[in-house]
Amino acid sequence: MRVPVKETQEGASFLVRVAPRASRTAIVGVMGDGKDAAVKIALEAPPVEGKANAALIEFLAELLGVARSAITISSGEHGRTKRIMVHGRDAMEVATAIAIALTQ
Repeated sequence: MRVPVKETQEGASFLVRVAPRASRTAIVGVMGDGKDAAVKIALEAPPVEGKANAALIEFLAELLGVARSAITISSGEHGRTKRIMVHGRDAMEVATAIAIALTQ
């Protein structure tokens, strides 16, 4: 399964589709194909008062081995589909980490 991560000047960028109020926080798959494909992430946190966004950033920071400040939501902050920017990592590093998490 190809993980859709783009290289940018600042680092790596990819789409996620979140499912809040899940029984556990985990990467559960990839939705769609091509440039519009998104990594589907289940989050335990509810989508109120920014809790789901904070949980998403914390989860991705731990998964990718970066500080929380290196992860930003560049678009879609109030929706389920979000564009994530990872500063200080290239697209290959991010795609590899996501692919490994998908196999676990």
